[in-house]
Amino acid sequence: MPHFDHVTAQIKVQMAEDAWNSRDPARVALAYTPDSVWRNRSEFLKGRNEIEAFLTRKWAKEQDYCLRKELWAFTDNRISVRFDYEWHDDQGQWYRSYGNEQWEFAPNCLMQRREASINDLAITETERRIYPRPST
Repeated sequence: MPHFDHVTAQIKVQMAEDAWNSRDPARVALAYTPDSVWRNRSEFLKGRNEIEAFLTRKWAKEQDYCLRKELWAFTDNRISVRFDYEWHDDQGQWYRSYGNEQWEFAPNCLMQRREASINDLAITETERRIYPRPST
């Protein structure tokens, strides 16, 4: 089983942030076990195919999506994060979505379980505070 320490947990969180900011559903889905179980808001998903389909729908709706994740806690094969992301809909309304995720990892270090609680706040474009990181 993975046994995270502060450094490896931070690395895993940054890798997840980078993957999600790619907005590439296939890339993101590869970080999960083939039978991974998700709860995202009130939606329940199982397996990479459902995860990829969900992310495809998500990023079609959530335009100019930009995410930040922060390590909250870790132990053995589990990591907890808090996150914020901003996006706008096809009408130009901006939102800040924020919440918490609990992750559980399989022995191969792929995520086998993800539970996300998310809230949305309508904001104006001038209230934005999350932007893409500069490329290095």
